[in-house]
Amino acid sequence: MTSTTAAPEGKEVATLAGGCFWCLEAVFDEVKGVESVESGYMGGQTTAPTYREVCEGRSGHAEVVKITFDPAVISFRELLEVFFVIHDPTTLNRQGNDVGTQYRSAIFFHSPEQKTAAQETIARLNAGKLWDSPIVTEVVPASTFHMAEDDHQEYFARNPAQPYCLFVVAPKVIKFRKEFLAKRKKSG
Repeated sequence: MTSTTAAPEGKEVATLAGGCFWCLEAVFDEVKGVESVESGYMGGQTTAPTYREVCEGRSGHAEVVKITFDPAVISFRELLEVFFVIHDPTTLNRQGNDVGTQYRSAIFFHSPEQKTAAQETIARLNAGKLWDSPIVTEVVPASTFHMAEDDHQEYFARNPAQPYCLFVVAPKVIKFRKEFLAKRKKSG
């Protein structure tokens, strides 16, 4: 299912790729100011990609999350701060054992301001030499967002004991909670 990337009035949309969308969705679901997170695909050639096609690298799409957020609560730059902590932006087309262009690190910008913010953030992080290698995150215009199948939405919330969730997703959620306590939605 395709959808527009337009945000409701007073909100903004960010579309990010940083490996498996289950990881990104689980973290951004907990970020204060984030209204919704949808897992999907962007940046490929096929018009109706399926999970199988994307995972097999046949569509050219990246696994992404489309984040609708309130810029009065959290800025796009603050979302990028979280993004760059919860994945490795220095590995080309891979995150851990997930390998292929579908797992690339990318920021799909929706406005000139988002493009500038992404480029400035990458330049600042590279200058700070936080990693041994330079950031390889693509900064490219947003294209059609294809919603992932229903069983991929809120995957971590519904499957916390699944082995991939235990060993890959949960550590990223824990890292977010440790690093960004003030940006976390109140629980309970």
